[in-house]
Amino acid sequence: MQKTTDTPEWDLVIQPQSSLFSLNLRDVWRYRDLLVMFVKRDFVSFYKQTILGPLWFFIQPLFTTIVFTFIFGNLAGLSTDDLPQPLFYMAGITAWNYFADCLTKTSTVFRDNANIFGKVYFPRLIMPLSIVASNLVRFGVQMILFIMMVVYYYFQGAHFQITWAIALFPLLIILMALLGLGLGLIITALTTTYRDLAFLITFGVQLMMYATTVIYPLSSAPAKYHTIVTLNPMTGIIEAFRYGFLGKGIITWHTLGYSVIFTVISVLLGVVIFNKTEKTFVDTI
Repeated sequence: MQKTTDTPEWDLVIQPQSSLFSLNLRDVWRYRDLLVMFVKRDFVSFYKQTILGPLWFFIQPLFTTIVFTFIFGNLAGLSTDDLPQPLFYMAGITAWNYFADCLTKTSTVFRDNANIFGKVYFPRLIMPLSIVASNLVRFGVQMILFIMMVVYYYFQGAHFQITWAIALFPLLIILMALLGLGLGLIITALTTTYRDLAFLITFGVQLMMYATTVIYPLSSAPAKYHTIVTLNPMTGIIEAFRYGFLGKGIITWHTLGYSVIFTVISVLLGVVIFNKTEKTFVDTI
């Protein structure tokens, strides 16, 4: 008599990760509908009960550009590499805002979503990826505003030109997204134990902006501070961004390569710390 056994076939098996470097991209793809839902949620929750709604996409960078033009351009008289001041500041603000938004919002993922993480399973990486994706849409809208400003000043006879470096634009977007994601993953993991980091990150990012070339060109940085400014990985990205669209800026393979290496290290380190922390963070958050 032959004995048969029925082995159930499971469509999903939840088990501990075998590697700290594991991204679980297969699970992320399987839960892509959840990723889209989180992106939509970010839009609805951010602009819910606001009068102007998505118009804030345009208002925020536009008002910031006006303030920077008045304070740093007119009052302080900082150089803008002979570019129209609003155009110079808008370029830096557009690039910086995407990185800063990815960093600040990713840095509080564990704290902001502790209730969801503790009740249902899904790839935890979905949450920070949704932040990067939703901010990418905002970045796209602000890029439209920047392009409109470029066209306006072009017909006004401003002296700037599009250069070959514009071909690096997709790479620059990836670098900004991954840099914000990697640093954000590191910080959100640390905030489960050290709550003080949550308070430091907001104005810390603002202070970090002054160590980049958002409000001044790298060419005008004093020689003794030149190395400090270039140590900021966003400096090479912003300079390449300006050089590509406006033909002004210092772009070298050394500075851009440093930004790439720093970004890769940040992402790898962020994934390791994130994967290690997500196993036990519910007990400490």
